[in-house]
Amino acid sequence: MTVTDYNDCVRQYSDGLFRFIVKNVKDEEWARDVVQDAFEKLWKKHEEVEAEKAKSYLFTTGYRTMIDQIRREKKKGDFEEVGEAQFAHDQHYSDLNDHLHAALDRLPEVQKSVVLLRDYEGYSYKEIEDITGLGEAQVKVYIYRARIALKKYLVSIDYVV
Repeated sequence: MTVTDYNDCVRQYSDGLFRFIVKNVKDEEWARDVVQDAFEKLWKKHEEVEAEKAKSYLFTTGYRTMIDQIRREKKKGDFEEVGEAQFAHDQHYSDLNDHLHAALDRLPEVQKSVVLLRDYEGYSYKEIEDITGLGEAQVKVYIYRARIALKKYLVSIDYVV
């Protein structure tokens, strides 16, 4: 990959990678760091990576970096163990976007990632397989289970709009 190819990758893929990461982690600064790390890793290996495979390399690297950071955050622990009931309220409003994000947040990380890659970013099963390192059958299973969980959550009587 040449410097021109690398610069083209930055222009073409940085926004899509950022959207994917920020949808998963809900923190723009964290997402910027992950995207920057992915592009740094691409630059370090730019001589080895073919320009045609740069997109897959970037999303794979970004996904794995994000997962590593999520795991590190979970290990830190929360010093203020506070029940969710303190922050809940009984007032319901019909903001479907908030309900959708809440439903996505309830999914396991791997299901959330694959369903966002497929339905939000528009990747094929094969591309998701390359990005996540899962088999195609496992990707399909995770997407199916995620969609079922989303449907159950969004159609439940508590969230009928």
